[in-house]
Amino acid sequence: MREAGKILAEIFEELKSSLKIGMTTGEVDACVEALINKRHVIAAFKGYRGYPACACLSVNEEVIHGIPGKRILKDGDIMGIDIGIIYKNYYSDMAMTVGMGTLEASIQKLLDVTRQALHRGIAEARPGNRLSNISNAVQVYVESKGFSVVRDFVGHGIGSRLHEDPEIPNYGKPGQGPVLQAGMVLAIEPMVNMGTWKTKTLEDGWTAVTVDKKHSAHFEHTIAITELGPEILTVE
Repeated sequence: MREAGKILAEIFEELKSSLKIGMTTGEVDACVEALINKRHVIAAFKGYRGYPACACLSVNEEVIHGIPGKRILKDGDIMGIDIGIIYKNYYSDMAMTVGMGTLEASIQKLLDVTRQALHRGIAEARPGNRLSNISNAVQVYVESKGFSVVRDFVGHGIGSRLHEDPEIPNYGKPGQGPVLQAGMVLAIEPMVNMGTWKTKTLEDGWTAVTVDKKHSAHFEHTIAITELGPEILTVE
């Protein structure tokens, strides 16, 4: 899983350098597929429960699961990129939100807070802690900055399957849920909105958007819990 995480992080690093204003999300997905094929790994999302693409690409008010297509990326847009791969029958899962061109200060803050919330959650992924310590750390930080955490979608365990137990909400009281143990591998993924936390899913059956059409950001790492604390496998 360390190797799977390293490969996925490399895919993200190479993808970021190829993103340009004026591309369509479909063109971005084609880049993702080429980078996956180049490394001789398997796209975890394509065909998963019928999903049609290699990446979930969610622009502005789209929270997660945005299907790549004809949407053109414009100056000031943000795009959540979520990719999973399979390497030697093990999965890694990673997401980040990138800005196109110049962002408004409030939108840049959204990205910064969401990324930091992810790391606040990861810091709680230690043996002996309860699972909800991760959830609470994310929520407390996000809400202290004036944003809201999405409640309709959660992080998850990961390993020989893409989604394994336990589910990891991004909100809740600390000290609840299973005790974390060394050897667990988790995909922690805060989704943070500028306005209300409420979302709805579009008619395509996949794309989740904010009900108030305000922007949303998404960051995710696959992490291993070790005796020494959390280890980010998809390290940037």
